[in-house]
Amino acid sequence: MQGTTIWVYAIGFLAQIFFSARILYQWVVTEKAKKILSPPLFWILSIFGSYLLFIYGVLRNDFAIIFGQFIAYYIYLWNLNMQGIWKRLHLSVKTVLLATPIVAAAYLVRDMEVFTTLFFRQKDIPFWLLIFGSAGQLLFTFRFIYQWIYSAHRHQSLLPIGFWIISLLGSGIIVTYGIIRHDPVLILGQSVGFVAYVRNIMIGLQIRK
Repeated sequence: MQGTTIWVYAIGFLAQIFFSARILYQWVVTEKAKKILSPPLFWILSIFGSYLLFIYGVLRNDFAIIFGQFIAYYIYLWNLNMQGIWKRLHLSVKTVLLATPIVAAAYLVRDMEVFTTLFFRQKDIPFWLLIFGSAGQLLFTFRFIYQWIYSAHRHQSLLPIGFWIISLLGSGIIVTYGIIRHDPVLILGQSVGFVAYVRNIMIGLQIRK
C-alpha cells in the first residue's frame, strides 16, 4: 500500500466508514424503539458511501464493485424522496446527485474495447471470480430492489426482515470475494454489518410473534 495505492484504499475505507455508520446508527435507533426503523440518516450516509465506493471501484478497475453501486444509489435517492428530504434540496444539488452515476458510467464505457479489456480481461481477476463477485454484489443490490418494492407498495420507507436476510447472504459472498481478492476494504466493510443484520432479523421476528 504505497504511493497512490494508499489513497485508493483510503477512499475505499472512507466509503465503508459511511456504510458502517449507517448500519450502526440504524441498529441503535432500532434497539431503542424495539422495532425496525428506516431513519433518514441511514439513506444520507448511504449516498455518501456509494459515491466514494463507486470511485474506489473505478480506481481498482473492479467492475463487481461498480455494478453493485449503480442500482442501489438511485434507490437511496427514492427513499430520501419518500421521507421528504429530496424536496428540500436545491435544484443544483439534485442535478448533481442524479447525473453523477450516469456521467461516470458514460465516461467508463466511452471506449468499449478499452472498457472490456480493463474490467473483464484482467490477469489478476479470473473471469469466474468476476462472476462470483458480481453475483454477490447483485444479491447485495437486490436487497434494495426488494426494499424499494416492499416500501413502494406501502407508500413509506421501510426496512423489512427480508432486506436483512438478503443482506446477510450477500455480505457473506462479498466477504468471500474480498478474501480471494485480498481486498481489506471489502472484508472489513462487510464484516461490520453482520451483527446488525442478525439483530434486525431477531427484532423483526420478535415483533411478528
